[in-house]
Amino acid sequence: MSAAPIDLPRWADAGLVPLVSVAAALLVAGLVVLGIGESPLEATALLLRGALGSAEGIGFTLYYTTNFIFTGLAVAVAFHAGLFNIGGEGQATIAGVFAALACLWLQPLPGFLLVPLAILSAAAGGALYGFIPGWLQATRGSHVVITTIMFNFIAATLIVYLLVEVIGKPGSMQPETANFAGHAILTPMHQLLAPLGLKLPATPLNTAFLLALASLVAIWALIFRSRLGYCIRTVGANPRAAAYAGISPARITMVAMAISGALAGGLAVNEVMGVQHRLLLDFTAGYGFVGIAVALMGRGHPIGVGLAALLFGVLYQGGAELSFDKPGITRDMVVVIGGVIILFAGALDGLFRRFVASGLRLGRRA
Repeated sequence: MSAAPIDLPRWADAGLVPLVSVAAALLVAGLVVLGIGESPLEATALLLRGALGSAEGIGFTLYYTTNFIFTGLAVAVAFHAGLFNIGGEGQATIAGVFAALACLWLQPLPGFLLVPLAILSAAAGGALYGFIPGWLQATRGSHVVITTIMFNFIAATLIVYLLVEVIGKPGSMQPETANFAGHAILTPMHQLLAPLGLKLPATPLNTAFLLALASLVAIWALIFRSRLGYCIRTVGANPRAAAYAGISPARITMVAMAISGALAGGLAVNEVMGVQHRLLLDFTAGYGFVGIAVALMGRGHPIGVGLAALLFGVLYQGGAELSFDKPGITRDMVVVIGGVIILFAGALDGLFRRFVASGLRLGRRA
């Protein structure tokens, strides 16, 4: 017999439940830190200071946040359609290949044309690689979870072949392309703001951050203020009812997965065009998988995704500084903290929903 559904006000479901789960995760992480003989309060202060205590720290934090916004939105769009896209790594990899080819082959074009075309190429590559699993599920019944896992491995193998045999830098022993031309890269944020009198330290933060913020607004408008978004949410809620209403679940599945893949391509834009300025192996660095946790914590809403992405950006940057100041707290322990947050926000979500629901009932009685 299945448990009765837990009804919560929207504000509690979107805000209070993730907040309680994060607080519980940090409490457990504090106990782990205490167990190795370090002070949890001191560790927390060092983590926050490393992430938000300086202009350089904030720059790195927002750089990580940019990646998590793109991958979190990619997973969130698929969630709304009732799909579980865990192929963000592969989609971003193919997007990186498309972006690199555009930057290398269209190099004679001026920057104001080349950069937008490269961004669109990355989005097209990610969309294509997301569309194929969507098409396979819609027309062949292949489950999107299985196909996206497989496609991650295919993309990882394909990029090795391309970098070694096709588009690799001539004479280089490293699997990477030649550096892009100076007009084919995204402007670093410290250079963009320098004419305004803001002297910021050099960090990987670049204009892809502005593109990520624009994506949050665009996806909010798409999902909650457009006809297509209504169709996506309807199919995600009840495919049979959607079909009865004249909405094609197969078409929406393919469209949603294509949009999801295009958003994952934003990770490639940030890394390949904004930071590395060339295509190289493993530039995705696991950001696609963290995007699953970001989407779960953010409840699939762009505002929640943005806040969750910022949280993981703080953990990534603050964790690096923490492990430097406190050698006893290694980067592996910071990864464990992130894993506990993912566990609490995902697998134990029902537990915290019940806890919050019980607290609200007690509050009403009081």
